[in-house]
Amino acid sequence: MAGSRLELVFGGVPSGQKMLLIGADSATDLDSFDTGHVQIVQNGFADHQALKARGYEVVTAAAGQFDAAIVFLPRSRSAARARIAEAVAHLSPGAALWIDGQKTDGIDAVMKELRALLPIDEAHSRAHGKIFRVTLPQPGWLPGDWAARDHLAAPGMVTRPGVFSADAPDPASRALVAHLPEKLPTRVVDLGAGWGWLSAELLKRPGIEQLHLVESDHVALDCARRNVTDQRARFHWADALDFRLSDPVNGVVMNPPFHEGRSAEPRLGAGFIRSAAGLLTGAGRLWMVANRHLPYEQVLRECFADVSEIGGDSRFKILTATGAQRPGARRMQQKGKRR
Repeated sequence: MAGSRLELVFGGVPSGQKMLLIGADSATDLDSFDTGHVQIVQNGFADHQALKARGYEVVTAAAGQFDAAIVFLPRSRSAARARIAEAVAHLSPGAALWIDGQKTDGIDAVMKELRALLPIDEAHSRAHGKIFRVTLPQPGWLPGDWAARDHLAAPGMVTRPGVFSADAPDPASRALVAHLPEKLPTRVVDLGAGWGWLSAELLKRPGIEQLHLVESDHVALDCARRNVTDQRARFHWADALDFRLSDPVNGVVMNPPFHEGRSAEPRLGAGFIRSAAGLLTGAGRLWMVANRHLPYEQVLRECFADVSEIGGDSRFKILTATGAQRPGARRMQQKGKRR
């Protein structure tokens, strides 16, 4: 979507300007930008690695000064404002700031907010979205509360704009904690740990000697480092779908995501289940929470010998599984027995 708008504005010919791109991902059409003149801010692990492999300078926070910047809007309004504030901090007066986004991500609302602060120089609509440009005046024009700042999401715990469940612990994670056993295994992975609330709750229980927090959002993981200071915690900026450790663990706890953008995507949760099976010993156990309507039981039975529901309500179900095996291995074993 964004690629066609970028081509419309930049013409598909690298300009030679030193450009800052905040929020560009691996699907963004970057043909108009020379790898030697671009810095990309990307906090998602998979997109970060993919862009880096293409030769771009990819960072988790902008560094240096730039001739121009493009901000790609996220869904969160507070995160969108924070990205704009980050871009402005690395531009000089007179520099061009471009904002690109889909209508469903609030581009019209952001355009209205900025138009109240300074003139819109140029705007284009295409592919169910818009891209527009403002020229930066002298410092001081942007409201100070646009910059990223801590949220107090739970007593003694902070989050940042745009992370999942930034205002409070997710109800699904609360439901999961309520159904966990009092004593937990010695080596546990919190797969998709977010800003660390679930991990902090796990560490309150006896049994754990080492807890691995795995999270693909660099901002969320930074919050988790601040929120979980227990010496048993290990932090991994990684994609949960292919994360592995040198030695298997005997417990995985997870509240996997099930949305990609605005669309429900159960395949994400299915990928988490397969990853959990690959992390566990054969006697290890998985505990997970899912929305009631999501059909995870089939993939659980493909990956584990024993699957059961241990609690839940009309919104959530708490599932546990043990006997980890390769997907499809159980069917092959059963087929052999029938012979």
